Amino acid sequence: MIVYISLFLISFLAATIFPLSSELTLAGLMSTSNYNSFTLISTASLGNILGSVFNWLLGFYLIKYINNKNSLFTKNQINAASKRFSKFGVWSLLFAWVPVIGDPLTFIAGILKVNFLLFLVLVAVGKISRYLFIYVLIN
Repeated sequence: MIVYISLFLISFLAATIFPLSSELTLAGLMSTSNYNSFTLISTASLGNILGSVFNWLLGFYLIKYINNKNSLFTKNQINAASKRFSKFGVWSLLFAWVPVIGDPLTFIAGILKVNFLLFLVLVAVGKISRYLFIYVLIN
């Protein structure tokens, strides 16, 4: 049980600003054959998707604090990121799993108030597909 909880937490944090690799953790656990692959994929997916939801919520609710003296981002940075997001559209959320660019994508989606259900579906499809690909590579 502790393995699944750890995988969930690593996957959740990997979807935020923390530099963790849920892919390597999942691959390592799968390669041992000691755990159910379906449960591992489900656990990693749920954690990673909820981490992206956390980013969306941050963007959605913290936009009013942009340009505050304690803000991590300036209005100009947010505008530039929003333009890039708008250029590629909501479909770019299928790539929310990509390291470095995925976390800001989900944050900006919250700022732009992308429909939550659409956000959830696109992010889930991308993230679950990535973990299924890892499964195929290992087996």
